[in-house]
Amino acid sequence: MGKIVLILGESGSGKSTSLRNFKEDEVLIFNVANKPLPFRKKLRTINNATYEIIGKEMQKNEYKAYIVDDSQYLLSFEMFDRAKETGYTKFTDIALRFRNMLKFVVEKMPDDVIVYFLHHSETTETGKIKAKTVGKMLDNQLTVEGLFSIVLVCQADGQTHKFITQSDGYTTAKSPMEMFPLEIDNDLKMVDETIRKYWEL
Repeated sequence: MGKIVLILGESGSGKSTSLRNFKEDEVLIFNVANKPLPFRKKLRTINNATYEIIGKEMQKNEYKAYIVDDSQYLLSFEMFDRAKETGYTKFTDIALRFRNMLKFVVEKMPDDVIVYFLHHSETTETGKIKAKTVGKMLDNQLTVEGLFSIVLVCQADGQTHKFITQSDGYTTAKSPMEMFPLEIDNDLKMVDETIRKYWEL
């Protein structure tokens, strides 16, 4: 049973930067939006990644850690492709495709594989920070955070970047008891090591 982790944050909040301490042979990045990494280190990256490419590469089982960056574009790109379709069916289909990707990781990947989904956040009318989708109709079909047991929220103040690991009532951050302190450095390599030690992977 593979593990899935959601990393939430606005653009520029440190999601991609958190990959900086991985070594080249430790991780495969699925770059959905084909954007360059914000550091000089070279990590293996597949640009313009789609559901089909992600599934095909994961089936090779060559890595213990995979990154989907930025995963919300899997939703929005499909929404653009189907923009002229009328009716509600497309929202169900879009939600189902995303859910099936997560289900594949959990049900088909080995126990020691962790897939990190770097995902943009948005603020609701009530001030709560949540995973960005493509509108309320899709939100009615899919609560993204509900599919994850670990949700880390990026926070930046102009000088430092960090992950929030538990909700303060205004975020959807969550993690198992005693896995992390409330705030940690935005270092996904450290997060990966901590998760593996906690769950004895």
